[in-house]
Amino acid sequence: MRKIVAHTILTLDGAAHFDAVADIIGELRGTPEVLDPFFTRCAQEDAMLLGRVTYEEWAQDWPTSDFAAFADHINSVEKYVASTTLTEAPWGDFPPATVLTGDLTSAVAELKVRDGANIGIHGSPTLTEHLLHAGLVDELRLEIYPVVAGSGARLFGGDQPSLRLRLIDARTTSNGVLIASYGRS
Repeated sequence: MRKIVAHTILTLDGAAHFDAVADIIGELRGTPEVLDPFFTRCAQEDAMLLGRVTYEEWAQDWPTSDFAAFADHINSVEKYVASTTLTEAPWGDFPPATVLTGDLTSAVAELKVRDGANIGIHGSPTLTEHLLHAGLVDELRLEIYPVVAGSGARLFGGDQPSLRLRLIDARTTSNGVLIASYGRS
């Protein structure tokens, strides 16, 4: 069975959407010590799940991006978009993403049993939270940056029950970024 690995960037105060401090995070993230482990994990994926908001933001930028390290990955893998409002999901000159319709939990469970490598969730905090609580996320990989955003969407902002996770791996980079991976208990 394929694994779903959710990659989430967070600030110390839990913001997963952080326009006010994006430049600081970009500076801290742009080191081999942070990016190399991320790209190693991305290389294990052959598909990507995106929430509608992340899809709409990313579809404007990544198909024409010159940041080859991630653009090459995201533009080449199969993409799925969780949305109740979209009927199509174009991706520039690349094959379009597939819009998941109907029951999201069932649709993602079906993707997991197909042949293939890992499925990555990138960005998409609402989608990550939903699928984590549905028991479909196998690994929650967090990059926690030493900055306080003050505002912004949170990874865990819903009205969900408690959930216990187990630490798989953690390390801190020389610039203070904590990279931690958690799995289901």
